[in-house]
Amino acid sequence: MFKSTVENLLEKALEERTDLFLIDFSIQGDNQIKVIIDGDNGVVVDDCIYISRAIEHNLDREEQDFSLDVMSAGATAPLVKQRQYKKNINRTLKVKTATETFEGTLFEVAEEAITLQWKVREPKPVGKGKVTVTKQANIAYKDIVEAKVMIKF
Repeated sequence: MFKSTVENLLEKALEERTDLFLIDFSIQGDNQIKVIIDGDNGVVVDDCIYISRAIEHNLDREEQDFSLDVMSAGATAPLVKQRQYKKNINRTLKVKTATETFEGTLFEVAEEAITLQWKVREPKPVGKGKVTVTKQANIAYKDIVEAKVMIKF
């Protein structure tokens, strides 16, 4: 009962703020509510406050004791929803599949797959020396074991 009430409040808040979307939601045994959100344009503190208030202000603490944490997915968290890839176009990703690891710029996001692009130095086909070559990998979402944005300073 409590969980479905919280789910409905969360769903309503996300319908009102279509730029935000749910990454994870759980309620621990002692009514500890944990909500992790992301947004098409990132997440700021006010977004977390908005979701928090939408839930908290519609629950009765007299009826139910609870704690509530609303947070963003975080810069180092793996990408888990297809929608997260779109906001990271042109950023460097490290993508692991069952057999390979790729690191490159997220070049394209399609319905079934992403395209990474990177440059490598390879020996010239003829003669001595090396030449810079642009490589691409098309990786299906179903093959991705883990994908993270690489933070560069």
